[in-house]
Amino acid sequence: MTLLIILLAVLALIGLTTWGKVNAFLAFLLVTIPAGLALGLAPAQVLAAVQKGLGDTLGSVALVVVLGAMLGKLVAESGAAQQIAAVLMRTFGPNNIQWTMMSTGFIISIPLFYNVGFLLMIPLIFSVVYQYRLPAVYVGLPLLAALSVLHGFLPPHPAPTALVVLFHADVGRTFFYGLLVAVPAVVLAGPLYARTLRGIVSKPLASFASEPRPSHELPGALNSFVSALLPVLVLSVVLGLQAALPAGGPLAPALAFLADPGVVMLFSVLVATFSLGRNQGRSMAAIMETYGAATRDVASLLLIIGGAGALKEVLVASGAGPALAAGLAGTGLPPLLLGWLLAGLIRVCLGSATVAGLTAAGVMLPTLAHSSVNPNLLVLAIGAGSLLFSHVNDSGFWLFKEYFNLSVRDTLRSWSVMETIVSVVGLLGVLLLDWALPRL
Repeated sequence: MTLLIILLAVLALIGLTTWGKVNAFLAFLLVTIPAGLALGLAPAQVLAAVQKGLGDTLGSVALVVVLGAMLGKLVAESGAAQQIAAVLMRTFGPNNIQWTMMSTGFIISIPLFYNVGFLLMIPLIFSVVYQYRLPAVYVGLPLLAALSVLHGFLPPHPAPTALVVLFHADVGRTFFYGLLVAVPAVVLAGPLYARTLRGIVSKPLASFASEPRPSHELPGALNSFVSALLPVLVLSVVLGLQAALPAGGPLAPALAFLADPGVVMLFSVLVATFSLGRNQGRSMAAIMETYGAATRDVASLLLIIGGAGALKEVLVASGAGPALAAGLAGTGLPPLLLGWLLAGLIRVCLGSATVAGLTAAGVMLPTLAHSSVNPNLLVLAIGAGSLLFSHVNDSGFWLFKEYFNLSVRDTLRSWSVMETIVSVVGLLGVLLLDWALPRL
């Protein structure tokens, strides 16, 4: 019954936003409240879950989304994005742009969480799209596939890190095996699959569109790269120091503060205000107008992300995740396949990769005591399952849809299928490693 209610809620959400043309945030509320009541929550519990989901989700992403939009718009308007795109094209050429984007995604996603990396790379993607008139999905999907894979598979991202601890796996081995699985998954889901999507018409957010400037008016290449990628550089340094220094040392509180994505983004915006604003001859009033426009551009996106968070929280509060997991736990499937399936079903129903991974881990934990399954591979199997078929109940789905300005149908064709390819190829890679490792 739980699965049926969730399925009906998802179908209703798709119907309201596509055929009914209902605002996505309003559609989330119209679906979330009846779904919570149908799942057995009292009216007061439903409202509390909606408020908690909105608050928790927006609290975790609002700073990063708004500050990332400010930085991205300034990078575009200052000409820094144009300069970055020109350097990339001169270095690698238009024919290799997909592989360039995929490699960039791999590098920057190791220290960055998915939403942060997404927002930081959007100006780079769109600068290439606008300047060289290439299809947006064709250019952007390889980079975003790399971001997604590392978010689901590899430490230090939240769910994989937690799974390593829960299963007493080895971080180094998990990371190494994860890279072996991640590379073919990203190649297939990114550059290769994106080539089939060149016909998708996408007009990305106007915030990142800017008229090409004469080369002598552009910021320098070093200034452009450093200003645009400063959050990546700062986080890389901070995380490196955290890894090198004792966990309880005197610098630990300061490093934890500096590692917060909101703090990093605020620092980066302040630096860019001068490096790409004042130092390029722009007045403070003009820079603040750019920031105000960026904030207006992402206001509706924040509400949609909050709506997805409300639906997720109602499903979690109702106990839907454990109920679904318990229903599959007695199937007798091999542990790696069962872990993937559990995480995949919870992901499809609840929308959160992190919740899916941790819930599946809780069910699979007792299995480890009575099985010879490799705990490092179980981390990866669950991580792969947690990426399966992102759709309308996932905030990442709406980030991609709204920024690339796609229809729900085209978002399902591109984003959702890409995530599914990543998940399935990840599972196949894990099963292949499970077969090969004892024979090495």
